[in-house]
Amino acid sequence: MSKDHLRVGIITEPITSGHLGYWFNSLAGCQGIEQVAVADQSGQAFGEARTALGRFAADLVTFQDYREMLKDFRPELVLVSLEAHHAPEAIRAVLESGVHVLAEKPACVRAEDFGKLVHLAESRERYLMLAFACRLLPTVTKARELIGSGFLGKCYGADLFTMADQTRRQDPEYQQSWYGFRDQAVGGHLIWLGIPLLGLIQSITGIRLEQVCGFTHRLADSPMETEDAAAVAMRFENGCMATLHSGYYLQHYYQSQLIIWGSRGWLRFAGNTGFFETPLQWYSSHADAPEGVQNFPFAPEPETTVGYQAFVQAAVAAAAGKVSPPVTGRECLHVLRTVYSLYRAAETGVTQTIA
Repeated sequence: MSKDHLRVGIITEPITSGHLGYWFNSLAGCQGIEQVAVADQSGQAFGEARTALGRFAADLVTFQDYREMLKDFRPELVLVSLEAHHAPEAIRAVLESGVHVLAEKPACVRAEDFGKLVHLAESRERYLMLAFACRLLPTVTKARELIGSGFLGKCYGADLFTMADQTRRQDPEYQQSWYGFRDQAVGGHLIWLGIPLLGLIQSITGIRLEQVCGFTHRLADSPMETEDAAAVAMRFENGCMATLHSGYYLQHYYQSQLIIWGSRGWLRFAGNTGFFETPLQWYSSHADAPEGVQNFPFAPEPETTVGYQAFVQAAVAAAAGKVSPPVTGRECLHVLRTVYSLYRAAETGVTQTIA
């Protein structure tokens, strides 16, 4: 049964949770929301929430215990933005309350823990979604349509890279945060910034990754346990081959690229920018394709949301019963298994088949 307006809750930690500002600013622009509540044990996130939530700030409800929020506020969708090692317990509590969940990636330190949450969500007929925000960008939607319509033919291969600034890794406060410890974050660049591309390539092609191998590396002067770089080789279930290079190499900002080659053409996202600001180029020899290389411009994303608003809006609409979820728990689980399989391959030197 669909509902016009939902109560939305947020469970967070203010200092070290990922992309918290994106969550608040995205909710401020969403339709179909009646009221917002924030649960933060420290209470430090409340001020930022009141500043960023726009029209929802005046009626904001705050809690220090998220269990009290679930009981008293009774949300219909909860956004979970917690450190990876803290997330499963909170997600389980939300699902057991019969509430849909949208969580910041990776939301666990073991794929099997997330697998149990997927099973719980399915048994309760609730959605469990990870924030793979870039998959709803117009350029990505166009790429998905091109492949789905046969303009690239059979996918032969793909090449991906995503680079970010190394300055964050030199910040003493960042080095001592959960991002630096394997038992709290699992990994570094790959699990935090490489994982969206691993989910994206499968979403665009509609083909599942089947095997992975590769390497991870910590720069010589890094005191952190988690990796600064990863090089990944992948094989899809249809035989398509792909590579991913993921690293903290830059002085500032981002560089990114995704290229897919097929029997009838190719497409490419590339630029000295984050993926949210990357245009699409494509070429096809299909009889119905226009001649020459085609350009599909990106629609600029606000710096305060960088793609999250469209994803949060889609999650709100799904929780209201109006549309299908932007990503399923099973899809999220497969992406997590892909990353954890790579870490296992890097440790053992053995190619891993993804369950």
